[in-house]
This record gives sequence, C-alpha cells and structure tokens, in this order.
Amino acid sequence: MLKFNEPMSKHCSLRSGGETSEFFQPLNLEELSNFLKNNTKPILMVGLGSNLLVRDRGFNGVTIHTKNLKELNIADNLIVSGAGTSLAKLSRFALANLKYGAEFLSAIPGSVGGALAMNAGAFGSEIWQYVVSVKTMSFSGEIYERNPSDFEVSYRSTIHKNSDEFFVGAVFNFNLKEQNDDVGDLLKKRNTTQPIGLPSCGSVFKNPKNHFAAKLIESSGLKGYCIGGACVSDKHANYIINQNNATAQDIENLIAYIQDTIKRKYNVELETEIIII
Repeated sequence: MLKFNEPMSKHCSLRSGGETSEFFQPLNLEELSNFLKNNTKPILMVGLGSNLLVRDRGFNGVTIHTKNLKELNIADNLIVSGAGTSLAKLSRFALANLKYGAEFLSAIPGSVGGALAMNAGAFGSEIWQYVVSVKTMSFSGEIYERNPSDFEVSYRSTIHKNSDEFFVGAVFNFNLKEQNDDVGDLLKKRNTTQPIGLPSCGSVFKNPKNHFAAKLIESSGLKGYCIGGACVSDKHANYIINQNNATAQDIENLIAYIQDTIKRKYNVELETEIIII
C-alpha cells in the first residue's frame, strides 16, 4: 500500500516529526522487491520507529515500513524471523519453543531489522551474539543471504560491507542450556526504571567508555529539564519524552543541550543512539 505525505509522527515512538513524501508498506518480500526495481527515490527503512527521529521538514523520498515482514518459525532447530517481527514477540516465541537466550529482547522496544542495524542489546546481551545468518535486500530489489562475517559489529553499531543493502530477515540460534534471564523480572525492572507508556525513543545516547550516559546526565541536574515540549525523563535520565506536542526541533535542541552540558562539565562526548533523518 502506497501513501503520500504521510506524517512520520504516526510511525515513530517519539510521536514527532515531519512528513515523508511517499510511504510504502509491502505485504511481503516479493512486493517489496518489485517496488524497488522501479524506484528511483531515496529510501528510509522503518520498523517500529523506536530509535528514529525525522526532522520537521520531513523526508523527501520513500519510507518503507516493514510491519508485514513478520515471518516467524523454526527450521533445523533455528529460529527464522522477518525484519518486521517485534523483539518482544521473538523473545516470547523463543521461550515458548524452549529456546534460551532471547529473554533480554523482551525489554527492548523495536523490531528485528532495527535491532540488527544497531546491534541492540540490554542486560549484558546483544542480538548479534545469536545471529547465524541474515537475509538482505538491495535498493534495486535483489535478495541475498549474508553471514555475520559480512558485517563489522560493535557496541550499538553494525556496518555493512555491502552498503546498498538493508535487513529483511535473520536466522537465530538461541542455544543456551537454560534461561539467561527471567522475563518477568526484566519487564518489572524496565517498568520500574523507564518511562513506559510515554512517547520516547528508548536510550538517546550510547554509554561512553567507562561511563554511563544516564548517570552523567542525572549528575548534571538535567532530569526534568525541558526545551519546548521535549523533556529529560524524571525516571531515567537517558530518555527524552515528548511531554507536550514536542516538535522534532525541540527534541534535537534538547539533545544538543545535553551534549554541550556533559562536554562542558565532564569533557565527555555523548554520541546518540537515536537516528536523526
């Protein structure tokens, strides 16, 4: 389904941002491949939009939403997932099939595609620890099977050796002998320490080496600090919440203010996890 001038605030968890000139939600990989073979415009891939901010002037191109690419099954004792599958659903599916190691994913907002793109992690685990292979698609619609060795994976970063491809699926081996974490405990911890239910993007900043971003921000007295409708969460200092119809510019201004403050106080550079388009 193709839409025009679609507000990206409807598709980003911060509930802010401008319009995309075109918005395409393919039903399956074949439809996506056929669309790309005839496309000449810039492309933005979006899953659950939990780590994304589109500036107020919008995106002049095609936003492709992976919502329907949610294959989820077991083959050869491995879990096969589409890029649009939510991490929470993948975690539940693994546990239901007695596959252990995916518990940490239950606490991460987002989809498989986005998690692969940023090497999402929580509670000491990262998604690429469990990747056997990935399925990618080129911007011209060709499908490839790739191995982990085709990517440079590090903390909250995945660099493609084939830069014109994006993730459309993955095969995982959740092979621990027992549960790594108790999902109930993880969700309880998340709900206690994070502003669940409010528009946010999860952690805004990566943890600098030998530091925790949230601790630096909190110790700078920035909890509750607002610019326009964007505020640093009172619950978790590495979260920005859209408290009062924040514009994307409000959010970006607050990010810059936090970075400047931490640089001035501690001489530490805060690098964003959030992707700004």
